[in-house]
Amino acid sequence: MKRKVLAMFCALMMVAAVLAGCGGGEKETAAETGGTEKKEETTKAPEASGDIKIALITMDSVDQHWVTLNEGAQKAAAELGVEVALLAPNMKDDAQQIECVNNAVAGGYQAIIVAANGPDAISSALKEAQSAGIKIVYVDSPANVDAEATFSTDNKAAGKIAGEEMIKALEAKSITSGDIGIVNVNASTATAVAREEGFRSAFEGKGYNLLETQYGEGDAAKSQTIAENYITQGVVGIFGSNEGSTTGTGNAIKASNADVIGVGFDKSDAIQNLIADGHLLCTMAQNPDVMGYEGVKAAVAAINGEDLGGAVTDTGVSVLTAETLGGASAGGSSDVKASKEWKIALITMDSVDQHWVTLNEGAQAKAKELGVSVTLLAPNMKDDAQQIECVNNAVAGGYDAIMVAANGPDAISSALKEAQDAGMKIIYVDSPANVDAEATFSTDNKAAGKTAGEEMIKALEAKGITSGDIGIVNVNASTATAVAREEGFRSAFEGKGYNLLETQYGEGDAAKSQTIAENYITQGVVGIFGTNEGSTTGTGNAIKASSADVIGVGFDKSDAIQNLIADGHLLCTMAQNPDMMGSMGVEACVKVLEGESLGGAVTDTGVSVLTK
Repeated sequence: MKRKVLAMFCALMMVAAVLAGCGGGEKETAAETGGTEKKEETTKAPEASGDIKIALITMDSVDQHWVTLNEGAQKAAAELGVEVALLAPNMKDDAQQIECVNNAVAGGYQAIIVAANGPDAISSALKEAQSAGIKIVYVDSPANVDAEATFSTDNKAAGKIAGEEMIKALEAKSITSGDIGIVNVNASTATAVAREEGFRSAFEGKGYNLLETQYGEGDAAKSQTIAENYITQGVVGIFGSNEGSTTGTGNAIKASNADVIGVGFDKSDAIQNLIADGHLLCTMAQNPDVMGYEGVKAAVAAINGEDLGGAVTDTGVSVLTAETLGGASAGGSSDVKASKEWKIALITMDSVDQHWVTLNEGAQAKAKELGVSVTLLAPNMKDDAQQIECVNNAVAGGYDAIMVAANGPDAISSALKEAQDAGMKIIYVDSPANVDAEATFSTDNKAAGKTAGEEMIKALEAKGITSGDIGIVNVNASTATAVAREEGFRSAFEGKGYNLLETQYGEGDAAKSQTIAENYITQGVVGIFGTNEGSTTGTGNAIKASSADVIGVGFDKSDAIQNLIADGHLLCTMAQNPDMMGSMGVEACVKVLEGESLGGAVTDTGVSVLTK
């Protein structure tokens, strides 16, 4: 009887969703990401052929996270001329979600986009759907069934960031020990479990005591009760692993007026208000609209016969604090106003790499929107002396702010200090120097480098290769971004049977990097890693020229790199979001020039793994 009731419930949800979709009542505004970064659209925009029906099955229909994910999905559906029907249980329940999958099969849908409540419970139903010819795409949370593609957050990495933010706040209060409470959803929701795992890892070697996890099923009221109990035990911090857990944690801190550091996940209006009022320190803001949007594009591509290879795309996360909460996403509308035509100098590492061209495009678009001027001052090559000269010229030219991607952390520092002394505001994009700035918009390069290493290992192991030499082509020993990428890449190989050779430096020049990569190939390496656009292009060209059976991975996404991936000469590249850096950097410049304090906030603008 219970299954019949559940079936009727999901069927009604499906009918309502279909009617809403066909009636043209779906809101078609771009989903907002607040202070988060938007990810690059990594799936080529497909063209719909025939009538396409896609079912979107989220964990529930209540959390704002899923509402926003659906908004992104409906936006893509409107653009592509397909139908996306939301089938969502009213609560996180495996049985209800299974019934929704079964109803999608019975309803004749060609694809299911699903955020699995847990990795196992829904798997049999999804396998039956696949047997019926339905394409499966995961958003936010996968099950243990192979799918066409997955669009989700690297939850373990994001959880670790949450832990690091809490530690920083505690240490700033001179608190170096004490109990920490954790409010999770349950023990089976893979995303939340990974977040907790990452959070706990941040405390390894620290003097804090992480208490036994308590589960509130993602319900704000239950989570508040748990958090209140933690507070009575005298905890110094509490972590919430999802929207309901975080809201409950913040409400408990607010109700008790406790001096407790609260951090969490997701960015509902309630969470943002709790941060603004000082009851939560911060939240890890995902990009559910991007998951939904990219998920629909992938589903349409798969329905039309395109092989997506099961690619997993990290849709990114940002740390939202009281200081950064007001930032608008790049490319979206902004509430910041410019009282005059401020002059901003954009100083990149060079004027050649497509990465910097794209960053400038993002900056120019935002400048036009806000009514300010941005002038690109870029050396023709990566050279400290030239970059210092550009800073000096910006000062002499009477610019109000400098947006800079420092070639190295030290060389440019004195020039930037002189600029600050002259009253100029400094914003970092991509790569900071060792001078305090108003804000930084960059990639977590160490984490992205580790991802690159993990992608190479997976590809080598798939070929049965569990040992061998690995070559690394870096820019130089002082460019902080590239050094961090190499550090992360090397960390992925710890405990593995491979031998990482001594790094060779090509100064980011494609021709020099190709020569280095060719030398590596003659030494019989099984893989080569390039740390930036030039290094990666050179690596791919060397593999192409020699027809070597070598796994190449790298960074950035110029046309040349994408062609090398498409032709099979590179496995993948870590695609950053330079346009977001440029856009958000300009907005930050205007804010500080208008008197707003950004507190030196660092925003991770994310990375995606681009494969063939």
